[in-house]
Amino acid sequence: MKILLAVDGSDHSNRVAKHVIRLVQGCADYQIILLNVQAPIDAPEVLGHMPLREIEAMQETRGGDALAAARSVLENAGVAYVPEVALGPVAETIARHAAESNCDTIVIGTHGAGALRSALMGSVAADVIRLAGCPVTVVK
Repeated sequence: MKILLAVDGSDHSNRVAKHVIRLVQGCADYQIILLNVQAPIDAPEVLGHMPLREIEAMQETRGGDALAAARSVLENAGVAYVPEVALGPVAETIARHAAESNCDTIVIGTHGAGALRSALMGSVAADVIRLAGCPVTVVK
């Protein structure tokens, strides 16, 4: 079983990671891709003052920071994973990454970081469900 575990660094992401741990318990053959996607920065005040490579490096650092808590949860449970940070439109990138990696399923939380995102069922989760070519588990 190959699982794409999409996290955003929110407290809710830890619950999603714990769900994946329960999924793979007793499984001898599994692979987890722990993915954080950083949305493109389109703010003119940033784009006009920083080279693109610096912006991408900053986003990769933020992505690594967003993976930290879920990494800790997985490591404490002794669950192996491959960490990855991607840049692009979040839902589209998650769905594309799952397809390109031949994942059997995607596991994502209902709510992400930020009050606005939490107010909607998690527009990213809803979009991933719509775009993914594999089953998606949404953890409440």
